[in-house]
Amino acid sequence: MSRYNAKETELKWQSIWEKENTFAVEADPGRPKYYVLEMFPYPSGNIHIGHVRNYTMGDVVARYKRAQGFNVLHPMGWDAFGLPAENAARDKNVHPAEWTYANIANMRRELKSMGLSLDWSKELATCHPGYYGKQQALFLDFLEKGLVYRKESWVNWDPVDMTVLANEQVIDGRGWRSGALVEKRKLDQWMFRIADFSEELLKGLGTLDRWPERVRLMQENWIGKSQGAHVTFKITGREDGLEIYTTRPDTLFGASFMAISADHPLTQELAVNNPAVADFVAECHRMGTSEEAIEKAEKKGVDTGLTTDHPLIEGKKLPIYVANFVLMDYGTGALFGCPAHDQRDLDFANKYDLDVIRVVAEDSDEQTPITDTPYVGPGHMINSGFLDGMTTEEAKKAIITHLDEGGIGTSTTNYRLRDWGLSRQRYWGCPIPVVHCDDCGTVPEKKENLPIVLPDDVTFDKPGNPLDHHPTWKQTSCPNCGKAAIRETDTMDTFVDSSWYFARFCTPRAEDPVVSSDVDYWLPVDQYIGGIEHAILHLLYSRFFSRAMKETGAVHYDEPFSGLFTQGMVTHETYRSDDGTWLFPEEVTHNDAGEPVHIETGKPVTIGGVEKMSKSKKNVVDPGEIIDKFGADAARWFVLSDSPPDRDMEWTDAGATGAWRFKQRLYRFVFENLENLPEKTAEKPDTFSEAATAIRKEAHKTVAQVTDNIEKLHFNNAIARIYEFMKALNDFKPVTGDAGDAWALREAISIMTNLVGPMMPHLAEELWEKLGYDSLLVDNPWPKADPALIVDDKVTIAVQVKGKLRATIEVAKDEDKAKVEELALAQTSVQNAIGDNPVRKIIVVPNRIVNIVI
Repeated sequence: MSRYNAKETELKWQSIWEKENTFAVEADPGRPKYYVLEMFPYPSGNIHIGHVRNYTMGDVVARYKRAQGFNVLHPMGWDAFGLPAENAARDKNVHPAEWTYANIANMRRELKSMGLSLDWSKELATCHPGYYGKQQALFLDFLEKGLVYRKESWVNWDPVDMTVLANEQVIDGRGWRSGALVEKRKLDQWMFRIADFSEELLKGLGTLDRWPERVRLMQENWIGKSQGAHVTFKITGREDGLEIYTTRPDTLFGASFMAISADHPLTQELAVNNPAVADFVAECHRMGTSEEAIEKAEKKGVDTGLTTDHPLIEGKKLPIYVANFVLMDYGTGALFGCPAHDQRDLDFANKYDLDVIRVVAEDSDEQTPITDTPYVGPGHMINSGFLDGMTTEEAKKAIITHLDEGGIGTSTTNYRLRDWGLSRQRYWGCPIPVVHCDDCGTVPEKKENLPIVLPDDVTFDKPGNPLDHHPTWKQTSCPNCGKAAIRETDTMDTFVDSSWYFARFCTPRAEDPVVSSDVDYWLPVDQYIGGIEHAILHLLYSRFFSRAMKETGAVHYDEPFSGLFTQGMVTHETYRSDDGTWLFPEEVTHNDAGEPVHIETGKPVTIGGVEKMSKSKKNVVDPGEIIDKFGADAARWFVLSDSPPDRDMEWTDAGATGAWRFKQRLYRFVFENLENLPEKTAEKPDTFSEAATAIRKEAHKTVAQVTDNIEKLHFNNAIARIYEFMKALNDFKPVTGDAGDAWALREAISIMTNLVGPMMPHLAEELWEKLGYDSLLVDNPWPKADPALIVDDKVTIAVQVKGKLRATIEVAKDEDKAKVEELALAQTSVQNAIGDNPVRKIIVVPNRIVNIVI
């Protein structure tokens, strides 16, 4: 028998699947559907082990559901717009399209080598005019419905990437790609009205019971619903006032200052003639914009010299500061400071020697001074006029009523979620289909003129957006009056591209963005798989997009993903040379003493911690080399078997080798037993030996358990059960010439082949062919467990003497108590424990335990 040749066999079956178009599907209302989708990759050039894990998980689900009779859609595409392509153009003097499509071709080849059951006929790339032209049509539909608009607003500006960033793309005050400190600028921006859907998006989370709880909680917190009040503080000596929103109106009597954002209209007014205010505004604009950055920063401000009248305490004035911890895009851009009950307010008050007035207390701490830590718990009101003695909840209701009756405040529901700014000042993105006409203003392009295609002849020798520098592209005519006009040179945020791709997959070549009958059949996605890092950005935007498309009549569903699974990361040891340089795993070996050394120099290597694979630390392994060395099936098996799929897994060569050995062992077992198997059409015998019955029970129990594990996405548990089944197969010794034993062996091997099929599809197809079956295994129905064979007719019972375990016995299920007692007492270890003591009582719990009392 020759050893299983993975490279040859995997190419063989990949070629057959491709030739027979095995995984191509179309909508079929007469069949139940199942839509499996992994978050599509950015074409960076090569797949990594994280891709292998992610797409293998999806492939197991797709193959399993297909075997269950579902019409399975499992497509693949490319999230292909974005700054890396422009950076490559600048650095390597290559056009972004050339760089991107070359990367797509390479990654497509690598993904195909994994044997994924993908419908490649539905492949799409977001940088192709056939995709982004349809996205432009959606934009025009949204514009017509008022779901997108243009306004001047403060934005996060990345000075390195020279583009606007959404709040969510600012991490620790830095651009999520460039790492540059983000600045504040005021620009005309196109905006999606996602904030209008805040309540709907929040309520929708309650229907997503197949989403991880932590993802739903992250989105709930990001939407940020709060109940509070709008209150107007009159500016002393002026007719206008400061409107604030607060979730703690019960603490108004504790107010000691007012704070406004650097971008507040009052701040801008004062900055014109107040250099101190102007300088502080500039300082704020250099500061990080994320909540985390604001929390970590020292709380600073500048006194405007203005005050407000306290709305509840006659004659009390509150100084107005411009403060660096107040954001214009949350609430009203102004707040009242209550230092005794808010940490940021307390830090600010301590810095500028402002009053700290306690208004909430527990019975025992009314006189306790507040110095460095505010009191934020519940209690009763003090120092609060007519609110004194009320609980905080009673006080909130009473104060809102008082404010409303006095005309100085109203009860309000507020949301943290803000409208989505989609304008980006870059070339490699979807052009926004509008023009700017001197006579007509901003005019939407006509749909018949779509797609608005990016020009090929751009240069990247100047900073900023190449579309602005192009000599002719932005010169156009007004779709309304026909006069000369300027095309919009901003392109769309790439998160727009990924906010509807799952719908386009249903009919990727259609003239319209989506075909209702097809999206009605396929959507929502039944199982979506991807990283937790997309819990807010991508998933929230996709949920909004689905609702916006519903408003335009394009789709009829609310939630795009009924099931979501977030997989863990792949990790690996890190290695450093003697000079501190990071080393790739393939650059490290072990000397005769077992010590790690650098292959090239022979010098000692320091093994660091196990961390997420990253190019910067070089602790990456090349999937291509792994597949070439061990085969795709072994790589697939290992990434599924190592740990629970929602947790991080450590890549080790030993693990990959173990997967390869199991593959060889299974192949060898089947090959060595082929001549002992009856024909596949042999009738089932009437009787089976005890050994044959045992292996049949093991096979059917394995079917039941693996089926349950795959349904729950517990792939590692499924593989552990298959290992147990393999051991039982090795222990089974069929009697030569016994028809029952031979039939049971064929049944068990056929079941094993089916069960490993979704995980090691090439090996399984090869074994299926060796077993004499004419059809492809992928077309074979999923095995069903025989209920009569998964019910145990024997049980193992613990025997205790004086509450301590002394033995276990195997008896028939529901065995007579007298026989159970007799067998328990017959155990030598039990007799030794009893000794000369009389047995006072024997308690038998059927099928579970025997307790002997002495």
